[in-house]
Amino acid sequence: MSVTNPDGVFPGDSPSQSRPAAAPTRRLTTKVTMPALQEMKRQGKPITALTAYDYATSRLVDEAGIDLLLVGDSLAMVVLGLDNTLAVTVDEMLHHTRAVRRAVRRSLVVADMPFGSYHGSIPAAVANAVRFVKEAGAEAVKIEGPRAELVRALVDAEIPVVGHLGLTPQSVHRMGGYRVQARSEEAALQLRADADALAEAGAGLIVLEGVPREVAAAITADLPIPTIGIGAGPDCDGQILVLHDMLNLTFAPHAKFVREYADLSTIIRGALDQYRDDVEQHRFPSDAESYHLPKALRDQEPAHKKA
Repeated sequence: MSVTNPDGVFPGDSPSQSRPAAAPTRRLTTKVTMPALQEMKRQGKPITALTAYDYATSRLVDEAGIDLLLVGDSLAMVVLGLDNTLAVTVDEMLHHTRAVRRAVRRSLVVADMPFGSYHGSIPAAVANAVRFVKEAGAEAVKIEGPRAELVRALVDAEIPVVGHLGLTPQSVHRMGGYRVQARSEEAALQLRADADALAEAGAGLIVLEGVPREVAAAITADLPIPTIGIGAGPDCDGQILVLHDMLNLTFAPHAKFVREYADLSTIIRGALDQYRDDVEQHRFPSDAESYHLPKALRDQEPAHKKA
């Protein structure tokens, strides 16, 4: 497939020269909505969620039947190479959310609101959230922390909200690093109270990150809305991972909760090494991978030999 020719075939190419598109792993067409995820909780059906940041990977995630696709502010680290999530901007998040939304037909698309986009006045936060829905096509926004008043304002503006409690990466400086939260009885009780407040304010679901399994299980049992765990044990209503983590496409040690489902880093490095060698050894491109003049012109005697 050529970047400049999406069909992968130029005039005169034979079918064998084009690479057929891989078939979707599932044929799931029913659109996932926030009420649908809440119904999954009521039925006890686990919710699958992943982060992705671009068209290609989001299309694969959607075709695999993943229920929720988060355009996470983790793109600051995973895609942009920054040290933490704090520097990514609203415009950068909008850019990636638009790309993801173009790829998705089934999954619920949730956009992370980046640091600073909802930490000031509530009207300013709502205005930023509206941009994610109106300009980028997000179907919900995610905010970190116990911000019940903001959740109410967003819901009043017809914007579905995903809460995020526990280890909240945008609070990295206040927490003194990425540390497991709610390890004391007092902290666990506060986390449960914060989750109740977000649910009461109208949040559609809550991500629980970096908290003890027992605490996450208690919150999940208490809440009428789904919980999505990341480093919160298996008792949440669903689970989420960063796609690049599960495919070993990051350049840092994995957290304890990350399971590596494939080692694409090794595969990609091998392909790049092979490509470099093939070019250097004149094995690529081959004659079969080259275009030619029409046979009638090729069979003519070269002009420079004519006398």
